[in-house]
Amino acid sequence: MIRVLIADDQAIVRTGIAMILTAENDIEVVAEAEDGVQAVEQAARHRPDVVLMDVRMPRLDGLDALRALTRPTADHTPKVVMVTTFDDEEYVTTALQSGACGFILKDSGPRLLAEAVRAAAEGDSLISPSITVRLLRRLMAPGTRRSPDTVLSLREVDVVRLVAQGLTNAEIAQALYITVGTVKTHLGNIQSKLAARNRVEIAAWAWRVGLAHQD
Repeated sequence: MIRVLIADDQAIVRTGIAMILTAENDIEVVAEAEDGVQAVEQAARHRPDVVLMDVRMPRLDGLDALRALTRPTADHTPKVVMVTTFDDEEYVTTALQSGACGFILKDSGPRLLAEAVRAAAEGDSLISPSITVRLLRRLMAPGTRRSPDTVLSLREVDVVRLVAQGLTNAEIAQALYITVGTVKTHLGNIQSKLAARNRVEIAAWAWRVGLAHQD
């Protein structure tokens, strides 16, 4: 079971998310929090696998609570997925740079919410499709391109290109005729070489070096 903590200052939102997730056979909601301070406290107490964190909350907002949960000295470091109504690129960028492994909008729907939890638990990242490409284009700094084969092997370049297209590990394995375990090994090596914390940062790098450009 994937253990989840829901942090949102609106009780009706917490209840709705909890109903969606508890309907899944592999997800268990172990705690709720109404602000960032409670989120940090409940995470320490219940040690969830995944935290669904609202951005704007009283006492301690979601971004500060995220930083507290992902700090290097933390005793327990859950995966954090930001869930918000605010389709704001600055929030997304800050959250990902602060250690979030996903960012979805509250109106994304039940299926995407559950997928985001599963992706986070597996070490993957999921961002609402409505903001993914725009975010990556914003992260792409001009003048930073360099040949990807100076950093990665040809097979790793293939994996990165597919990550940037939004494919899951299983889809990448199928496309490249390799096992999911091999994909995970490649991703681990890629993260080490690029100093990337998650697949979103890998995708952002792909945009910077031109691997994700479409004609």
